[in-house]
Amino acid sequence: MKPWVFLDLDGTLIDSAIGITRCIAHALERVGHEPLPEAVLRSWIGPALRTSFTPLLGDAARVEQAVAFYLERFEDIGWREHSVYPGIAEAVGALHAGGARLCLVTAKNEPHARRILEHLPFGGLFDGIVGATADGSRSHKPQLVAEALRRTGATPAEAVMVGDRHLDIEGARHHGMASVGVLWGFGSEDELRAAGADRLVTEPAQLHA
Repeated sequence: MKPWVFLDLDGTLIDSAIGITRCIAHALERVGHEPLPEAVLRSWIGPALRTSFTPLLGDAARVEQAVAFYLERFEDIGWREHSVYPGIAEAVGALHAGGARLCLVTAKNEPHARRILEHLPFGGLFDGIVGATADGSRSHKPQLVAEALRRTGATPAEAVMVGDRHLDIEGARHHGMASVGVLWGFGSEDELRAAGADRLVTEPAQLHA
């Protein structure tokens, strides 16, 4: 049985900070909330949108408005505002050539994740894509990992989760899966160690090993 590698998207395969933070800022402006510092906006990369908007906006209807405004800009231009991390294309290629089967597992809405992956030079190497549902009913990493296991038919022992935030590591641990934290994304070494990552890597070339 070939092993499965579940890969996060934002902060793992692509640097999407510009697109995500601009879409958040656009949403907050449209609902009449004051701007947030750039550091705060960057901290929102990883969690589900509603997870971040709810403590700030409180009212459920206002949260849904903000999500809609975020998606409005994201679907227009935000999905293209990213860059592939240096060495990622080669690392993904090496994993695939080495016999691993690849599945994207992201809190980004699944249609958006699919569109982005299809435009990446290595997107065709992936055997699966699992993303969040539009209504947020499937948006947290344990749910996403569970769906990836269901779709791929893999057992936790046959898969490993690779990501840059504590959410990725916690999602893997929830299912008894191995996890690898990457240090070129949006999470810190302390964050990933505290979450219980089995291994940390500092550059994409280390993923295959």
